Amino acid sequence: MKKGYHIFTGFLALLLLIGSQAKAFRAKAMPNSADTTKVAQATEVPESSIVDEVIWVVGDEPILKSDVEALRLQSEAEGVKWEGNPDYAIPERIAVQKLYLHQAAIDSVEVSESDVAATIDQQINNWISIAGSREKLEEYRGQTISQMRQQMHDEFKNQQISQKMRQELVKDISVTPSDVRKYFDKLPADSLPFVPTEVEVEIITRQPKISQEEINRVKDELRGYTDRVMNGSASFATLARLYSEDPGSARQGGEMDYVGRGMLDPAFANVAFNLTDPKKISKIVETEFGFHIIQLIDKRGDRIKVRHILRKPHVSDEAIAETKLRLDSIAGDIRAKKFSFEEAATYVSDDKETRNNHGLMAFTDQENGARTSRFEMKNLPPEVARQVEKMQVGDISEPFQMVNDKGKTVVAIVKLKNRVEGHRATITEDFQVMKNVVLNKEREKVLHDWVVEKIKHTYVWMSPRYRNGEYQYEGWVK
Repeated sequence: MKKGYHIFTGFLALLLLIGSQAKAFRAKAMPNSADTTKVAQATEVPESSIVDEVIWVVGDEPILKSDVEALRLQSEAEGVKWEGNPDYAIPERIAVQKLYLHQAAIDSVEVSESDVAATIDQQINNWISIAGSREKLEEYRGQTISQMRQQMHDEFKNQQISQKMRQELVKDISVTPSDVRKYFDKLPADSLPFVPTEVEVEIITRQPKISQEEINRVKDELRGYTDRVMNGSASFATLARLYSEDPGSARQGGEMDYVGRGMLDPAFANVAFNLTDPKKISKIVETEFGFHIIQLIDKRGDRIKVRHILRKPHVSDEAIAETKLRLDSIAGDIRAKKFSFEEAATYVSDDKETRNNHGLMAFTDQENGARTSRFEMKNLPPEVARQVEKMQVGDISEPFQMVNDKGKTVVAIVKLKNRVEGHRATITEDFQVMKNVVLNKEREKVLHDWVVEKIKHTYVWMSPRYRNGEYQYEGWVK
């Protein structure tokens, strides 16, 4: 994700440690408006002897000492440098997020559980690629993957909501080509933005064949869950929490929000919208995510609310090896010019998103909402980036294993179509980059002014030792 007006972009991972431990203190530690004066006047205890305490209150939301320390420790682990004194910058960062979340609640700004789950999965997949395997990651963090997802959920959701709120606040801001030229005409050449190396990549993926025995095993599990619900030995929600492999809904007992037919996988929607009795369980449904059973909760017009349990068949090492051989053969034929990579991608690849574009990968730039095929290395899937890093333009990689955006294990080969080395931006070649710089400056100003105005009308209390700090936004100390 590129830098821009998203004030908190890049800090999703930094908030992971602010979780259950901090929340456990909230009820006991938070001062209400009636006793805030007593808190402020109380004799201060040596800071080293305090396990946890409320250090700020924004509106009716407390910020705990443990919140700040968790973010400080994680930022140190990630090598993030704070502008200014972290003792003041960190609680201010958390406080500003609370302002956005409060406004989002007023404006009914929400994000879907599927989006939250996708972001969490992306983060976990990145960690797995760094650690080397799921097992090594679990050993390193001392948690199961499921526990990581549960711990990350609330903070990731809050981050996405606050980001969406910021987007709403600046959605009407625009700049003209004249604005861009005027801004950069005043800058010396060495102050022009540096455009990082960007690449264009084509990909072919194949999903390893799953044995019928494995499919039968998964179906038998789902039939067993159905039997347990129908005979009353377990509830659907309990089984979903224990066994569902959909991270977005499992922690809610498999429950999904009200959703329209168009937002669901067609096979899933066909079965879900035909359910009429909340006491019954659907037949087993196969989608691109795996196999499901579904329970109706409620229908409202053309929207439906259901629970589901997702189970994914496991791919065997033998199937992966066989698929690698198949793709290795295809890569060999491409190198021998029997057909092109683009033709192979169109007719052979399993990846629906790239197949119709001759294998060309693309993504939505979060900074400006535009769809682009030019990736910075950090925006590529980690497994793809590792291949591309050592390739020359026109090269085709060896087959490699990766996890796709549906959470499925696939085997892939990639071709490096183009590489544009890092350089100083020019108005002729990089107008969009330069426009984004100016646009983000305008957005940052609007957001800064919004925060300052919001502070004026929000109850803010802070522990005395924070009242003399230097802050990015004025008005905290009242």
